[in-house]
Amino acid sequence: MAVNTDIIGKRVDGEPFAYTEDTAILYALGIGADINDLSFIYEKDLKVYPTFAVVPMLPALMATFETANLNLFAVLHGEQEIIMHQPLPPSATINTSSIVTSIYDKGDKGAVVNLETRHTDDHGILLFETRLSIMDRSGGNFGGERGPKAEKYDPPEEKSPDFEISYQTSKNQAALYRLSGDKNPLHIDPEFAKLGGFETPILHGLCTYGFAGRAIINSICEGDPSKLKSFGVRFKNVVFPGETLTTKGWKIEDKKYIVLTEGGDGRVVLGNGLVKTV
Repeated sequence: MAVNTDIIGKRVDGEPFAYTEDTAILYALGIGADINDLSFIYEKDLKVYPTFAVVPMLPALMATFETANLNLFAVLHGEQEIIMHQPLPPSATINTSSIVTSIYDKGDKGAVVNLETRHTDDHGILLFETRLSIMDRSGGNFGGERGPKAEKYDPPEEKSPDFEISYQTSKNQAALYRLSGDKNPLHIDPEFAKLGGFETPILHGLCTYGFAGRAIINSICEGDPSKLKSFGVRFKNVVFPGETLTTKGWKIEDKKYIVLTEGGDGRVVLGNGLVKTV
């Protein structure tokens, strides 16, 4: 079935998303937090990781899979960015609106769907926005525009990272992370993973993104999630549960860093990353 381009430019209001302290703690555990990150896993003065923003975003993303006629077996997450306007409260009801801003035809590589979401609390205060791209590897050659070239953020040559943090994922990481709402069988079902071209289930890209977010909060943000203004990356390679993830960052301007994350063998799994702090 061809990609549905009729949805471009049409803003959609989603159902309210309510979460509790336990929801935020479960997410933190899903991205590897432990007793060394106590303020994110203990309800006493609980802090919420900014990357938790992708959880209320998920219903809009899943709805886009359907309305855009995307092939679930061929879908990969291309890029992800969060833009924070307020620190996330320990519990809240989030109201979401979303809009598909463009769909680009990459020929044999597939179709790229670009989605933006806005999230407010019950008082109408804007908490955060997200921007993301989805690649349907089977959806190309529909006759659409190819789209502009993406801006590149490469680490400065011959300069050591200003921070570097490694975290070990567990063999059960995807099984735990999926409880935050992303229950795509690609991350748990071996037979489904094989249909997608993988020997075994892969880790959620947004779980890897969360691990990188933890590294950023624990380094340049000094443990304070309110210091993160935005964090965007491109998903470069898949990750398998049990790998070590190493996130590195280079300061390029005041309050601005280029970041990347490597898998256990040194390949870049998150690239083209840019972080802005307040």
